Amino acid sequence: MIFAAGKGTRLKPLTNNTPKALVKVCGITLLERVLIKLKQFGITDVIINIHYLGRDILAFLKEKKNFGINISISDESSMLLDTGGGLAKASSFFDDTDDFVLYNVDILSDINLFDMWCKHMHDKNLATLAVRERQTSRYFLFDNNTMLCGWENTLTGEKIIKRNSTEPLKPYAFSGIHIVSKKIFRYMPARGSFSITKTYLDLCSDMPIGGYVCNNSYWFDVGKHASLTEASQHFSK
Repeated sequence: MIFAAGKGTRLKPLTNNTPKALVKVCGITLLERVLIKLKQFGITDVIINIHYLGRDILAFLKEKKNFGINISISDESSMLLDTGGGLAKASSFFDDTDDFVLYNVDILSDINLFDMWCKHMHDKNLATLAVRERQTSRYFLFDNNTMLCGWENTLTGEKIIKRNSTEPLKPYAFSGIHIVSKKIFRYMPARGSFSITKTYLDLCSDMPIGGYVCNNSYWFDVGKHASLTEASQHFSK
């Protein structure tokens, strides 16, 4: 599933008349870049959630003939549901699968999804989060086995610890890519707007929520102008 429903407010004025998913980096839309990456790793069925200017995304996919894969749409036109709520609304699309990839449309990375998938399956996690060492204000906190234990905001000083650990916790920044078991639907609200971060924190004391540390790949969160410029410079080389 690709999260593509966001309004892209940090990218204004680029997104005044264009959905964030269709913002281009070196002439290629973010949505196309993510779909191509997923295809490269053998993914043939994709759900995309839409909200802001969703009709433009539908028209783009029709023009591109869905890039030769099966694409389903989870329509959030009436209400933007955030990551957790968006996933919950799309739950029926996952009836025929066990584990699946979640990918934010504004993330560009050469992360090896196969390696991440193997770790997720080996550790038998409910969810595995791609994380990396980078400077930010909000961090997930992991133990030495990369099991999620908590979260902190270094600007506000807020800190949440949900899973006991005898060793110091390691802060990692989330990379906007997850692999999730459909069992998670048993433990999250069925409707409403909420962040999946809260679900992970609510569950990590009793459930295996793991991290996949990926520091060696390139990674851009192009939801803001500075990183969009940086990504454009990278892909223009």
